[in-house]
Amino acid sequence: MKNLFKGSLFLILLLLSVSCKSQETFVKTGIEVLRESGFACLEGKRVGLITNPTGVDSELRSTIDILHEAPNVNLVALYGPEHGVRGEVHAGDHISTQNDTSTGLPVYSLYGSTRKPTPEMLQNIDVLVYDIQDIGSRSFTYISTMGLAMEACAELGIEFVVLDRPNPIGGLKVEGCYVEDGCFTFVSQFRIPYVYGLTCGELALLLNGERMLGSGARPGESAQCKLHVVPMEGWKRDMFYDQTGLQWIASSPHIPHAVTSFFYPMSGIAGDLAVMSIGVGYTLPFQLFAPADTTIQPLELARNLNSLDLPGLHFRPVYFRPFYSRGQGTTLSGVQVHITDPAAAPLTDVNFYVIQEIHKLAPYIAFDLNRITRVVGSPFITAKFAERFLFEDIRDYWYKDAEDFRRLSARYYLY
Repeated sequence: MKNLFKGSLFLILLLLSVSCKSQETFVKTGIEVLRESGFACLEGKRVGLITNPTGVDSELRSTIDILHEAPNVNLVALYGPEHGVRGEVHAGDHISTQNDTSTGLPVYSLYGSTRKPTPEMLQNIDVLVYDIQDIGSRSFTYISTMGLAMEACAELGIEFVVLDRPNPIGGLKVEGCYVEDGCFTFVSQFRIPYVYGLTCGELALLLNGERMLGSGARPGESAQCKLHVVPMEGWKRDMFYDQTGLQWIASSPHIPHAVTSFFYPMSGIAGDLAVMSIGVGYTLPFQLFAPADTTIQPLELARNLNSLDLPGLHFRPVYFRPFYSRGQGTTLSGVQVHITDPAAAPLTDVNFYVIQEIHKLAPYIAFDLNRITRVVGSPFITAKFAERFLFEDIRDYWYKDAEDFRRLSARYYLY
């Protein structure tokens, strides 16, 4: 009886294990769907690939190697965005054209003397493939690279293929106003909100479908490219990255974890101010706010921020010493943001609320808001906010385009 009981218990545990595994969600990214199709849309064509270390399959094999080894794919060139094809370049550093050490293929830099592929770079290809994991914020430069490459392909009649990947903060959040004239840069390339709630494939469809490919182009102004998106399987709009079953590859040196994608839009705007550290250079990039003025008491700042009752967020006093970057080697103090409910948490609002509460405690701190006008995308936002440093003065304007964009972008949903 004892052996029978043990055997039955083992069988029950095994069945429960199998049942749990069968209910787990695993998303198939575009590269895996493409491979299952036998690379049909690339067969017989000379292929160029824009990618970086995030371009991998579920077994962490590089898209470079997958396409290079596929017998019916003729991969002839690679194109590197910011940080490079293999992730070997520091943020902001320019990249030179070179050969890939693994495949021997030429690697053309899209973050050097030019950020848009030149006709010479594209002269030997029939189709340009894009496979990069993005983080869902307008100022992260990979979508700018994608849009400029699409524009170049439109001008030359070259097909553009996007291998789709999840938006790590889901497909429901839309925050921030459209970028306005005079603010278009590589971190504000398109007339879209700061948090845009689309996958890179859906964004490509929108930019192409609405003819918005030129930097700052209004709908209907630009040419269209021959676009093909290879969609994912299993991804849903309310899904965060930790629900996909996929491993996270750092999308840049300071986005080490998928959850950092939530913190980036919370602090990336304020982080452009010279008087603020946001944890870059420490172990918690984008999760911290430390003003240069050390007389501000972290406990008081945290208490004031928590009194705002921002949904899904909690602020905790913190002390830290950056290993590099702003504040290197000195002890800084401020607050750490904790996300208690990612679906409810307003992300971009935090930038303004933190500045607001710091200004209340230390009104003598000189916040040069002109530094953030272009990343915010609106001179009205920074000018109006500078009058009283109250987010309530700009909240309506900050969200004025959100519902319009939801309606527009819904036409291009794949999931």
